[in-house]
Amino acid sequence: MLKLLNSLFNNNNKKIKQYKKIVNKINAFKDHISKFSDTELQKEFNRIKSTIQENENKEKELNNQLPYIFALIKDASSRVLKMEHYDVQLIGGLCLHDGVIAEMKTGEGKTLVATLPAITNSILGLVHIVTVNDYLAQRDCELMKPLFDFLGVTSGFINSKVDPIDRPDIYSNDIVYTTNDDLAFDYLRDNMVSTYEMIMQKEHSFVIVDEVDSVLIDEARNPLIISGESELNVDEYILANKMALKLIEGKEVINEIGQVEESTNDFIVKEKEQTVLLTDAGIEKIQLAYDVENIFELEHVKIFHNINQALTALYIKHIDIDYIIRDNEVKIIDQSTGRISEGVRYSEGLHQALEAKENCEIKAETNTMASITYQNFFRIYKKLSGMTGTAMTESTEFWEIYKLDVVSIPTNLPITRKDITDKIYINENAKFKAIAKKVKELKKIGQPVLLGTASIEQSEKLSKYLDNESIEHTILNAKNHFKEAEIIESAGELGSVTVATNMAGRGVDIKLANGVLELGGLYVIGTERHESRRIDNQLRGRSGRQGDAGTTGFYLSVEDKLMRIFGGDTLPKLMAKLGINDEDVIESSIVARAIEKSQSKVEQYNYEQRKQLLDYDDVINEQRKVVYKLRHTLLKDTSIIPDKIKDYKYFMLENFILHYSNEEKEKLLKDFNDKFNIEIPFKLIEGLYSKEIVDKLSNTLDNALEYRLSALSEKQLLSIFRSFILEELDKSWLNHINDVDTLKMGIGLRSYNQKDPLIEFKKESYHMFLNMIDEIKINIVNTIYNISSKVND
Repeated sequence: MLKLLNSLFNNNNKKIKQYKKIVNKINAFKDHISKFSDTELQKEFNRIKSTIQENENKEKELNNQLPYIFALIKDASSRVLKMEHYDVQLIGGLCLHDGVIAEMKTGEGKTLVATLPAITNSILGLVHIVTVNDYLAQRDCELMKPLFDFLGVTSGFINSKVDPIDRPDIYSNDIVYTTNDDLAFDYLRDNMVSTYEMIMQKEHSFVIVDEVDSVLIDEARNPLIISGESELNVDEYILANKMALKLIEGKEVINEIGQVEESTNDFIVKEKEQTVLLTDAGIEKIQLAYDVENIFELEHVKIFHNINQALTALYIKHIDIDYIIRDNEVKIIDQSTGRISEGVRYSEGLHQALEAKENCEIKAETNTMASITYQNFFRIYKKLSGMTGTAMTESTEFWEIYKLDVVSIPTNLPITRKDITDKIYINENAKFKAIAKKVKELKKIGQPVLLGTASIEQSEKLSKYLDNESIEHTILNAKNHFKEAEIIESAGELGSVTVATNMAGRGVDIKLANGVLELGGLYVIGTERHESRRIDNQLRGRSGRQGDAGTTGFYLSVEDKLMRIFGGDTLPKLMAKLGINDEDVIESSIVARAIEKSQSKVEQYNYEQRKQLLDYDDVINEQRKVVYKLRHTLLKDTSIIPDKIKDYKYFMLENFILHYSNEEKEKLLKDFNDKFNIEIPFKLIEGLYSKEIVDKLSNTLDNALEYRLSALSEKQLLSIFRSFILEELDKSWLNHINDVDTLKMGIGLRSYNQKDPLIEFKKESYHMFLNMIDEIKINIVNTIYNISSKVND
């Protein structure tokens, strides 16, 4: 272990030396650049920018010009913000530009550091800067905006308060400040839109993650999920059901060469395929009833979908076969067991259609519509970097998961903070009494105190002890997190006492009031050790910023969770044997080191949990990439659609004829005619072989389609076909991810049969994905070539 630590330390020092050489080059430009007027500096930046953008190898040229660009930004910052980057901040900026995590202590000015790589990399593409909360996204953007504006770099911020309508325009800025939640969820939403113009994040070039350990480590345990409770409009399902009841069942007659001669009535039931197809007459009736010109247009496609589901509910799904009514609810019957599938509902609005049909209460659906882990989301970016005060303890995970190195950057001024040895008490009551006593002493002299707790419960419990001593204080936890920034900022006032959960207020500096340094600076007390050493270090880091005086220490009891994990009954028995009571305290560096060892074990366990989550999401992530890439291409370029449909058509036909022997040609043709409502004479394929049959059937389908859609322009056709493909793709992908979720839930049981659950999951989900792709191709062809109506302009 000592050898490893020495290796890491030496490697870190080596990197710092390399960066210092570049810093010297940056500073060497100072005299030259300082002679520029503001206008000349701006022109010089634009000249460098144009030189890079016009170069064949833009990235190489950017790196060649890097010291000069940093020098220009440093000088501009000094003029506009009245803040000049320290050398250690220049090193931090170089780390971020290289796609490295910069470990910089609290108060070292990370917000200013980010401007260097952000402005530099905006020359090549759009830059996202991630903050941990809404307040910081807006604050940091507004603080740095004068610098961006001066250099002609556009900027904006997105947080939960920003209207979705405004987001695409904001994302088009060179630099965008936002939160990790907004960024990741907007990415998922982008892959659910119906037009290219609605996509918010057009590229994922470079991202800087502030408090990177909080985002990429602490929040990486749970996947991001957009739930499928679609907006519920009861009236639309009732109206669709009433409309469907007015439509009359019919059939379609096809001549010998596969052309439509007649479409009768309003719809055709295809029981074998379990689908219902609307005819010309049906389309006209619906358009008249809903007062729309074309239900195939994007804004009216929901009408088409709802009526199709209503027809399916009326003519395909049958009571006491597919479902029953119990307690005024539609309950699905499991076709394999004949039992009720409790808690299971049909998706895509079919269950609501059945509820409307049976006059039951119509309820909203909840399904996984889209999901991704933070690990896989941030790995989408071409370049990822981050900043934090605490990263070294997780350097192995950062490298193994994200291929991110960590560089620990020295502080601008030496740290003078005093970190005292942990104080250990016999029970929680004794601990809180001792804390309250210490706080009372500090408050009397006016020294501000920050008390860190690991939970809301503990913060409220501690608050009662402070109340008993008549100590005025402020509590910051999840119940009032909206006041987080202002509470933390005022925690350095004379005589202030702040009780905060350990993670609260990250990214906001505690500003010390006049006279506080003379009293010893901010006094930080941790009320128990956290599972992660990083969280403890973050709490310590609140005190002693920029060389300020300060003190930190932890008050523990043998009843604390981590102490119980570490010591079990041994430590309480030993303290009782030694006659230690509520008034006594143990201060032992040996115990403190043992606690850190226990923390290390917990950290390793949590890492394994996050790694397992990633292992499973990596499987679905490869599939997600395929689907999202196809979706993005379809939205951006409709010219690929004819070739896609042609490929899908041949796949469907080849798959179709595989089920028939050479002696079953008549049955093949009958089934084909039934499938596509066509009447092709047997002589058309008599004597032909497989490939010839496929070609003949293909030409027949094309003729039928051309007849049915002859009134439409090529642009209209491509738009309609794209909507069909997207609808099928989205529906199938939605079903697939929910099926995969179900598979994942039970896959762990395979270990009882001496099988590796992950390997089993990879195999089965891969086959499920291949089947989904095949079904998508077939369903798209069935939908497109079964269009039994001419869609008017």
